[in-house]
Amino acid sequence: MNNLAISMKKFFTNKNTVTIIGVIAILIILYFLYTKTINEATDEVQVPVATTTISPQTQINESDVGYVKVANAAKPDNVLMDANNQIIGKYTAVGSTIYEGSMFYSEAVVNKEDLPGNWLTLVDTATEKPYYYSVNTETTFGNSIQPNDYVDFYVRAKNEKGQLMFGKMLSNIKVLAVTDSDGKDVFRSSTDVGQPAFLNFGLAEDNYNVLKKAEYLDGTDLELVVVPHGKSVTESELSVEVNSTKLKDYIEKQTIKITDEKKLVTNTQNQTQTQNQQQTTDQTQTTDQTQTDSQQVQN
Repeated sequence: MNNLAISMKKFFTNKNTVTIIGVIAILIILYFLYTKTINEATDEVQVPVATTTISPQTQINESDVGYVKVANAAKPDNVLMDANNQIIGKYTAVGSTIYEGSMFYSEAVVNKEDLPGNWLTLVDTATEKPYYYSVNTETTFGNSIQPNDYVDFYVRAKNEKGQLMFGKMLSNIKVLAVTDSDGKDVFRSSTDVGQPAFLNFGLAEDNYNVLKKAEYLDGTDLELVVVPHGKSVTESELSVEVNSTKLKDYIEKQTIKITDEKKLVTNTQNQTQTQNQQQTTDQTQTTDQTQTDSQQVQN
């Protein structure tokens, strides 16, 4: 028994023996790792694919998603695998058409809030027009105006006598979105807030017209100021109101409203004809006067 123990001790303490055992162990490990890698690469996995061609900026429904089996090694890294959490209910990105049978790639599928102009779906097109109002970080009070806030528009202007007028022009306008210069929602990420470029809301035509005119006049003798007042209003305040008829009348006087394009063209043509006739008359009178003067000189 002692001889066997001594022999085993000598065997395992022999450097050559240890080296051979180590090499064999490494080869075995490499074999199993290689076999595992090959198996994983050749194993088939279910990949979500489009069952129909999906246009850009279109919501992806459950019926739009099917599955095919592909070798794991043939699956690109940017393919989405979790249909329920990563695909269904999402939208195709701007300029991204997902064709029938194609896999869903991460850059082609976005959340609704990442689509430019998605706030337009909130505008009641039967009674309202979508409005973009240009802003920046300063005019939004340090980017503190957020979607679902209500804002008022104040106007500073001078009347015909040079007197300063200042008052609230429109009130209770609900902000539908705050977007950047690319049309993306500034608040789409809580950790990476963008730079505000537009306040977006829907306005009835009369209010749309008066605000648009005021915006065009902004920077001349008129200044527009937007002021937020939180996310809640009373039931009686839900409609947008023109608070100062005097301010509205002032803005209307500074602009021309085109109600009939044909009438405008006719008036323009009539003015042109009148001007031409006047020029012809003036030229005739000038010629007659010249001839008269010449006759007098000859006499």
